[in-house]
Amino acid sequence: MLAPMLRVMDLSPDGKLEVREGGVSALAPPPTGSARWLDLEGESNETLEQLRVGFDFHPLAIEDCQQFDQRPKLEEYRDHLFLVTQGFSCPSERPSKVSLHELHAFLGASYLVTVHADTLPAVDEVWRRAAANASALERGVDFVYYLLSSQMVELNQPILDRITDALEEIEDRVLSRPDRRDLARIFSLKRLLIRLRKVLSPQRDTLAMLARRGDPRVSERTALYFRDVYDQLVRLNESIEANRDLLSNALEAYLSAVSNRTNEIMKYLTLLSAVFLPLAFVVGFFGQNFDDLPGYPGWTHSHALMHVMIATCVVTPIGMLAWFRYRHWL
Repeated sequence: MLAPMLRVMDLSPDGKLEVREGGVSALAPPPTGSARWLDLEGESNETLEQLRVGFDFHPLAIEDCQQFDQRPKLEEYRDHLFLVTQGFSCPSERPSKVSLHELHAFLGASYLVTVHADTLPAVDEVWRRAAANASALERGVDFVYYLLSSQMVELNQPILDRITDALEEIEDRVLSRPDRRDLARIFSLKRLLIRLRKVLSPQRDTLAMLARRGDPRVSERTALYFRDVYDQLVRLNESIEANRDLLSNALEAYLSAVSNRTNEIMKYLTLLSAVFLPLAFVVGFFGQNFDDLPGYPGWTHSHALMHVMIATCVVTPIGMLAWFRYRHWL
């Protein structure tokens, strides 16, 4: 678990931007006319309690911050909004394992407080951008939260692109030569898509509320930007549904290929059995343990019958194979 790290970004009324490591004095709303972004990394019940006292946050919101397994949501309190945003990252090229990142945020009229358990690339990227250029914070703390939500949503698109590529690769492979590993891969991707859907679907609804609800803490100009993030989430959910269709097609292709392969094997085994069935009769007939047959005494010592048996054993399979090919069974 990470040691709690607190950092503060303040924008004074005269446009001066100050970035510093936070202390207890920063755990409060900024002075009138100023804007503040406070970022807390790592879980600390003591620091969360200081946040609750300093900002007068609702205890239920602070309780949610102590457990990073929340569903994406938006909750409205007296003077602030509490938002939960989630996103995924995939360090490898193959979408086998993804990491879920969760960001809790308190959005007030002049402050933004973000809380996360581990290092989030989206938060670090927006922090560097805002620290380098005061214009982001000048446009309001709601605009900074837009940058955060947009960055977290954009990180999901490469993962879905990799899933699409993996599904198309599997679909092409199972049509030529299905393998059991492909089936395991299909179900692994299916679980991943379900996990993505469980996160991105409610997050789409949360962003829709920010874009349309007309909350006084979200300006009309910033609401338009949230609408753009909402559109991105709509496209991501559509991509998930398209990948689910591709997944179903890949699974059907695998099952069909395996079934066809089984049928081919059974066909050849059946034909092989059919070829050996008359041969078994021939050798069984000539292998009878009788010295005499009615009308043919001493038949077991007949060279003519031996030649007949050998000729029958040679001609019968050749004739049957020719007949199978004539009937297009081969």
